[in-house]
Amino acid sequence: MATKTEKEKLSYVPTDALYPEEDGEPMAASDLHRHQLFRTLSTLEAHFSQDPTVYISGDILMYYVQGDPRKSIAPDVLVSFGIGMKKRRTYLVWEEGKVPEFVMEFSSKNTYHDDLTKKMDIYASLEVHDYFLYDAEGLYLPSQLIGFELVDGNYVPILPDENGAIRSSSLGLDFRIRDGEIAVFDPVTGTWVQTRAEAEAIRADTAEARAEQEANARQKETTRANTAEARAEQEATRAEQEATRADTAEAEVAQLREQLARLQARS
Repeated sequence: MATKTEKEKLSYVPTDALYPEEDGEPMAASDLHRHQLFRTLSTLEAHFSQDPTVYISGDILMYYVQGDPRKSIAPDVLVSFGIGMKKRRTYLVWEEGKVPEFVMEFSSKNTYHDDLTKKMDIYASLEVHDYFLYDAEGLYLPSQLIGFELVDGNYVPILPDENGAIRSSSLGLDFRIRDGEIAVFDPVTGTWVQTRAEAEAIRADTAEARAEQEANARQKETTRANTAEARAEQEATRAEQEATRADTAEAEVAQLREQLARLQARS
């Protein structure tokens, strides 16, 4: 039995020491996982960027029993509403006052079994509403993308629609496989959700294309102006030539009249 002094010492252990921010496990199983994980996080961050109450993170240790650091799990992706997008070292459920609404695990050879059993049971017991699984290699799960929704304390599979999309009701977004990778579709706008970098690139390409169109339009106007000027010069030259020919003809007529008058005078 711990003495009063021991209890007092325990109560003053720093939070980050009692609940470490690292578990010694690698963040991603491969470069493919890492790339798609970062893109998924960036896509969700961009989508919810206008709502400062939404917290999005990945591979952060979530402790769910106060005083027991062994009770932890590290979702590859989590989305939690209403707690604010501040920087966190760990996710302490009792301090946040709630669990995330959405969790996704990127399954690999070493994790897929736990993803379908142990982790699923933990998330269900915590009442995480949506639990999604993604298999980047397409080798380990029954389907490359799987979604579950909590119903009466148990996870029920979410059936894909005719496009293969699986909707997260908590996020209001569809997750789909696009060009062999996981992608996010917004059914409200009918568009694919893009990362900030992708959106900026598209805006830059659009601005460049618009500038090029405007430059082409200016070039066409310049060409038309030059053509009109050249036509005017041609008309002026033609008029000058006509005037010269008229003057020449008139001089020739006058000369002929003069010659005729001289001939008539001799006769």
